[in-house]
Amino acid sequence: MAYVIAEPCIGTKDHACVDACPVDCIHPKKDSDKFEAVDQLFIDPVECIDCGACVPVCPVSAIFAADDLPDKWKDYTEKNAKHFGR
Repeated sequence: MAYVIAEPCIGTKDHACVDACPVDCIHPKKDSDKFEAVDQLFIDPVECIDCGACVPVCPVSAIFAADDLPDKWKDYTEKNAKHFGR
């Protein structure tokens, strides 16, 4: 079970989660060409090790375990995976 970044991240793109991630699976980075082109950050579902380190540091409570993702944001599971071509 991977973690998913949902709607509260849109427009925020705070990088506290990126800094907390021990496996560098949250993208795009601020220095990436893709950073300005997207409206939120994404968690790679294959690279995520399910440690949950990103959850408590998110200032807008946008990160959820896939099984705990609110129904109104279920489509964000696919949105995160698609960002990585999965």
